[in-house]
Amino acid sequence: MSRYWSPVINQLSPYVPGEQPKLHDLVKLNTNENPYGPSARVIEAIRNELGDGLRLYPDPTASRLRQTVAAYYGLQPDQVFIGNGSDEILAHSFFALFQQLRPLLFPDITYSFYPVYCGLYGIDYRSIPLADDFSLRLEDYAQPNGGIIFPNPNAPTGRLLPLEEIEALLQRNRDSVVLVDEAYIDFGGESAVGLIDRYDNLLVVQTLSKSRSLAGMRIGLALGNADLLEGLIRVKDSFNSYPIDRLAIAAGIAAFEDKDHFRQTCRRVIEDREALSLALRGMGFEVLPSAANFLFVRHTGHDAAALAACLREARVIVRHFRQPRIDQYLRITIGTPEANQRLIAALKSCL
Repeated sequence: MSRYWSPVINQLSPYVPGEQPKLHDLVKLNTNENPYGPSARVIEAIRNELGDGLRLYPDPTASRLRQTVAAYYGLQPDQVFIGNGSDEILAHSFFALFQQLRPLLFPDITYSFYPVYCGLYGIDYRSIPLADDFSLRLEDYAQPNGGIIFPNPNAPTGRLLPLEEIEALLQRNRDSVVLVDEAYIDFGGESAVGLIDRYDNLLVVQTLSKSRSLAGMRIGLALGNADLLEGLIRVKDSFNSYPIDRLAIAAGIAAFEDKDHFRQTCRRVIEDREALSLALRGMGFEVLPSAANFLFVRHTGHDAAALAACLREARVIVRHFRQPRIDQYLRITIGTPEANQRLIAALKSCL
């Protein structure tokens, strides 16, 4: 703690990202990275950008990428905002949209960056408990609020909300923004993007880190009414006018254009998820239904922290959250079949 810090910094509890270890021969199943690499067209697009053009600033609005995304989703370019990863977009959204007189609402078990942003921007919030089975009950959000945010599928549970439940929420919540965080939507859910033209208070946030295998490029999307996105643009241009570099813009365009690679990668992850889920159940684990690229599991006969430590000894890393209600669960990223087999073998030894 420094005496030179601003007062708010002394009160912050920063987000703790998943460990990025620098060990070799490690099965890394802790940060929900895609086990399959990006499209070859993405790699080629990045190579084509390498050259003298890097001396020039990138397009501050990433207009070509916005046009590509808009065409993909049947939107207008002014309904697409591009940011440096979905975390940056979420931060802009909290600052631009959720500093209200009434509290922001989000689940008690959810993406742990949400309360961090509230602390950073001085936003009052209320966490709404999930049901006993960790499902998200949107009827519990029928109360005065300054905004609603939740991931779909939720994280770290992986549970999915049907689109009709989200639309029902939008129908009864017309006076504040509803932000649907769709980081994992491509692994088994239906996006809320199709509702944007009917609900001007809907903001959908996505990332290219998961289903498009570009966590290393930091590309996020916000999709919504143009007037809503203007608030994000004002924050961006008061903070950093050039958040997306030339390589990322080229990579993002190529990733959306290579639809076959995208579909094949998602299908492989889903197949691997179902196979791993079946294997874990056969070993006595309780496995929550998941529409994401991870599983949320517990074993009633073994402590989760002890299992995580045992796996680490076997050079397999998973995520353990030391938080009420879920401290006996492990979140396991779906790996390649080979990585999943190493996980299973290590778990058998630990059990």
